[in-house]
Amino acid sequence: MSEIIDELLADARERMSKSVESTSHEFASVRTGRASPALLDRVIVDYYGAATPLRQMSTISAPESTLLTVQPYDQSSIKTIEKAIMESDLGLTPSNDGRLIRLQIPPLNEERRKELVKVVRHIAEEGRVAIRNVRRDVMHDLRELRDAGDVGADDEHRGETELQKVTDEKVAELDGLLRNKEAEIMEV
Repeated sequence: MSEIIDELLADARERMSKSVESTSHEFASVRTGRASPALLDRVIVDYYGAATPLRQMSTISAPESTLLTVQPYDQSSIKTIEKAIMESDLGLTPSNDGRLIRLQIPPLNEERRKELVKVVRHIAEEGRVAIRNVRRDVMHDLRELRDAGDVGADDEHRGETELQKVTDEKVAELDGLLRNKEAEIMEV
């Protein structure tokens, strides 16, 4: 195969890997039975008119397996942080003592577990779409190369076949992550 096609495939593999990595990071922000500071990664706070990630405004820690604490750098923002946590899809109720917000992580009931599995499946589907978008872009580039006469039809076909293998591999990797996360959520 030509060097140009090899470069396109290497770029596609890298971009697809980033999509899998990003999806894996999103999975970490979905709650299981135990407390993890990553649960609050998706919480965005309206801080003086700017949408700011909670992680940039406070120290988040898990002193116990069922408790998260959020200590804002700016004490005056404690109410807006509390409001953002309440409005998130985490299903957690914050309580504060003026300096520290405590989030008790209740055990998951069957209904909530099933809701979380749906959330995780949605995140996985977004990851699959991102991988397929990379595939579509590279397929387009391959066709342009063939139309411009830079590569032959055989090389283009081999490139498409190789690209499909990479796509299938990354989707399978993502599906494996999804199965693990579902098992973790459904674990009692």
